[in-house]
Amino acid sequence: MTEAEWPLWSEEHPVPAQDVQPLEADSAPIGPEQGAAAATAPSPEGPSCPVCGAAVSPSASFCETCGGTLTPTVVPPPAVPSGEAFSSQTRRLGERVSALASCPACGGTVAADGYCQVCGAKAPSARDHFTAAPAAWVGGVCDRGVQHHRNEDAMALWAEEDRAVLVVCDGVSTSIDSDVAALAAARKALDVLVTSTSVGVAGDDSRDAAMAQALVDAAHEANEAVVGTTAPDSTNAASATFAAAVIATDRVHHANLGDSRVYFIGAGQQVLLSVDDSMAQAFIEQGMPRAEAEAMPRAHAITKWLGRDSLDIVPRTGVHELTEPGWLVVCSDGLWNYASEPAELAVQLVAASAATTDPVAVAQALVTWANAQGGQDNVTVALARWGGVPAAAASAGRSSLGEAPNDRPGKEQPANG
Repeated sequence: MTEAEWPLWSEEHPVPAQDVQPLEADSAPIGPEQGAAAATAPSPEGPSCPVCGAAVSPSASFCETCGGTLTPTVVPPPAVPSGEAFSSQTRRLGERVSALASCPACGGTVAADGYCQVCGAKAPSARDHFTAAPAAWVGGVCDRGVQHHRNEDAMALWAEEDRAVLVVCDGVSTSIDSDVAALAAARKALDVLVTSTSVGVAGDDSRDAAMAQALVDAAHEANEAVVGTTAPDSTNAASATFAAAVIATDRVHHANLGDSRVYFIGAGQQVLLSVDDSMAQAFIEQGMPRAEAEAMPRAHAITKWLGRDSLDIVPRTGVHELTEPGWLVVCSDGLWNYASEPAELAVQLVAASAATTDPVAVAQALVTWANAQGGQDNVTVALARWGGVPAAAASAGRSSLGEAPNDRPGKEQPANG
């Protein structure tokens, strides 16, 4: 199959490749919508904020980067008249809006749109950064990152005793309502998998088959949740990746669509359990070194995803037997972009867990590290600490993971982020 035949989706090009004709850089036609956007967007020589220097729209009253006051040089278009219906593709605010009543920058009142009425600064949203800790041995952090203007990652976690479910979905950034879709997908998949872990099945083979089917069912239900966030007439349907891991006693059952990943990092085993659905993975399977494949221009073009226009929503599934203590990691590409190989991720996990083995604190340390590398994408890290995490030499890819008690507790209520 040639590259042109791949049913691709990427965060840069959210339309399947078979529907996109290649265009010459200097001769690409511009449609009416593109022309309107080009007419209103600031040019490189256009106005800039006198406070921070960021490029601003000629019609802006406030700088969205620093909140500084601006004097518009172009009269903005009239507002939508009261009572006029919004387009079915209008982005919904929902959980993106800050829950803060007062601005953390100046103390002014935060309006319904999430911006301060006094200084114009955007207040942080509960969707931009959130954590979950359903048990002392399971936790995670979902963060907007540095470069993106909103958080389109999502996670949903659950745990009790020796069972846990970790789900991560990464919304495709250029599709409509991808942040809403990703969160809906993660929560729906969690519901399916929590129910499945409660069903007792005798025998390892039967249990493995049952959990594999549960993961397929979870992906199907997650896809329905994504489809449900998009209007039938939308020309840019919401879409997201999917990665899930279920710990059931001494086994990890996992599944994925797209390029969100599942790792197990122990002292002896440091392994990437999931297999990406991406252009990079296609070249890896043809013999190209991972580092080279993942550095290619279209490396992050994914070949499977959740969404209305997905051609295949059956995830890859697998099972991993837990034979040693360690960390189960489910993450978005905002983390593994900077530490793709399991040994590389283990080094960062060692550093993150040097002072604590609390999963949320360790996840936050990994998120902070990824943001320090540039934070070019949203970052989500969900962790389950399996057993007493042992110490090991941190050389030649080996890691000192610190000591932690085998303290998987009794029942706690699930936290859906």
